Amino acid sequence: MAYGLARRELAPRVPLRPGEGEKNHLTSLEGLSALSLDALSSVAYGPEAIVLVLVAAGTGALAATLPITLAITFLLAALVVSYAQVIAVHPDGGGAYAVAKKDLGATSSLLAAASLVVDYVLTVCVSLTAGVDALASAFPDLARDKLPVCLVGLALLTAVNLRGVTDSARVLMLPTVLFIVAILGVVVGDLLRAHPAAVVGTAQPVQAHETLGLLLILKAFSSGCSALTGVEAIANAVPTFRTPRVRRAQRTEFMLGGLLGLMLIGLAVLIRRDHVAPRGGVTVLAQLTAGAYGDGWAYYATNLIVTLVLLLAANTSFGGLPVLMSLLARDHRLPHLFGLRAERPVYRYGVVALALLAAALLIASEADTHRLIPLFAIGVFIGFTLSQLGLVRHWATERPSGWKHRALINGTGAVLTTLAGLILLFTKFLEGAWVVVITVPLLMLLFSRVQRYYTEVGEELGLGRIPDPPAPRPGSLVIVPLGDVSRLAQHAIGAALALGDEVVCVAVHSDPDKSRALQEAWARWNPGVRLDVIDSPHRSLVQPMVEYVRHAARGGRQIAVLIPEVEPRHRRYEILQNQRGLLLATVLRARTDVVVCMLPYRLRV
Repeated sequence: MAYGLARRELAPRVPLRPGEGEKNHLTSLEGLSALSLDALSSVAYGPEAIVLVLVAAGTGALAATLPITLAITFLLAALVVSYAQVIAVHPDGGGAYAVAKKDLGATSSLLAAASLVVDYVLTVCVSLTAGVDALASAFPDLARDKLPVCLVGLALLTAVNLRGVTDSARVLMLPTVLFIVAILGVVVGDLLRAHPAAVVGTAQPVQAHETLGLLLILKAFSSGCSALTGVEAIANAVPTFRTPRVRRAQRTEFMLGGLLGLMLIGLAVLIRRDHVAPRGGVTVLAQLTAGAYGDGWAYYATNLIVTLVLLLAANTSFGGLPVLMSLLARDHRLPHLFGLRAERPVYRYGVVALALLAAALLIASEADTHRLIPLFAIGVFIGFTLSQLGLVRHWATERPSGWKHRALINGTGAVLTTLAGLILLFTKFLEGAWVVVITVPLLMLLFSRVQRYYTEVGEELGLGRIPDPPAPRPGSLVIVPLGDVSRLAQHAIGAALALGDEVVCVAVHSDPDKSRALQEAWARWNPGVRLDVIDSPHRSLVQPMVEYVRHAARGGRQIAVLIPEVEPRHRRYEILQNQRGLLLATVLRARTDVVVCMLPYRLRV
């Protein structure tokens, strides 16, 4: 005791970096807004995908929308329960790639990685095209320029993510809440009306050219399964939750399942009751919105909210795919440059790769949402199945208390997702699913070839083994290419003398008079190093210099070529400088084994 105060142990407080500490982790509600937009926003295109298939059998077939949606909701419930198990077993993030790599082996992890790459790229494309569809429902003039608008949106997302502006859960809460309230308001408002408040879009003739048989129902089911994308996102990001992380993540997963199931069933009830068929210029969701709110300000506001949420859902891939590519680079399955992070920090190579792939797919599909959906869900269901099979393998290996019951849950999920995936594959094969069937094996081949290359390089370099002591070599020689006596020459020679035992300057000239003038100036200056002048009658600079360097490197002598390069103060003047030094460095690296160094001389003008 001193002056009436108890003695306290003082510990230094280290300031936390951004992203550290419980305050920066997610609550359940924040996790719902940050990680569920991909899944929740799928109600904008999932029910419409069912309608577009069923209408082939006439408007009477639209009554099957509800039972098909109930089947999809049952599958959703099985997935939510199964992913709650994934969260418990993999509290460090249970992505399909991590689960497959740990529990199923190398081939399965390659399959999971390839399917996830396809899924992330298609998430961007489908979210952008569906968002523009929603926007065009409110502003029809945009429908003619759908592809350019999608590409502009993609460019905006790319620029934002290259700058390293990350999503904040608190910022996303407002659009998420507005979206949920708007969709549930559509359901409740439409159910309270005896007939739609307004009808939007242009009528299109509906001609039945198929019967409502098993094949058509299976096709509608497979199309509607696109509404299940994004269910796994919470399990992938368990470490971002506050403690107790597992319980909060599981609670968020169940909240997502309940909200998504409620919205899907509610919209299906409205489609069945009002026989909502496709109309020109508007989406099915826009028709239901007009039926509930009319065609006034609430209609426009809801379509804008849907567009914003779909744009934010597309942005989730920019947070997911670059991280996945960095993991693949760490496992030597992609070029190591994908593991490089900028100062912000951002995996910029991954962001650029995602943008280029998404742009190519948007152009190839002409930004048609319904041409992309058959490709969309197959990759998702591959990931679903691998995650569940990995958990079954985990339970069978670890055998904790009650493992059989847990294995039954995940086994049931695996069977259901496998069946759904096979239905998707066979019913959508000719509509574009064949692209995924080709792309996924090609990506797996790419990953395995890159990994094999890195393995062979590691063997050749002897990584992980202690090498023999280095053998002594003759003294080093630094070669400095120069053109004239100047401060640049003084700068280069000073640096070269600090690097090597011997320094020689080399000049290539085609004019004998200029060559003689250079030698006289050199004799007057007398910098203390030798000058070799090479005559080049054909005015070639690079080839004579390369031959000189090759000759000097004979006998195993260590050679360094120091190339001085003028750097202007302002980048706009770079085009005024000759690029001979850069060209010489490129050729020397390609044709010799010498050390090539670029020495900048920074101008003040």
